[in-house]
Amino acid sequence: MRALVDTHTFLWWASGGGQLSDRARAIVEDPANDVLMSVASAWEIAIKVAVGRLELQAPPERYVPDRMQRHGLVPLRVELSHALRAGRLPMIHADPFDRLLVAQAQVEGLPIITADPAIGRYDVDVIW
Repeated sequence: MRALVDTHTFLWWASGGGQLSDRARAIVEDPANDVLMSVASAWEIAIKVAVGRLELQAPPERYVPDRMQRHGLVPLRVELSHALRAGRLPMIHADPFDRLLVAQAQVEGLPIITADPAIGRYDVDVIW
């Protein structure tokens, strides 16, 4: 299975996974699955740290790549098709990062592992 993690899913998993649902944890921990993380999530994390809305154990430049490698996450680059799809999405979710993740999931045919109910209102498969 291939799946895309939402930013909060990555942060929760990287900090021990206690906030993940049983289903989400089983998917992200199964080495047979390809779990992807958007580079947009790394950007979101860096911004939140910079403005004081998030604290990490290390600077994002070290924390994010280290945790991605440690947990076997595959980076998903932002492509032109993703950006253009995000711009066409209905304004169900105001967060531009979440809108980009939805667009990436749609273009790439991936479910999103997220606890965010607003994402489930888009035409995308949600795992939680």
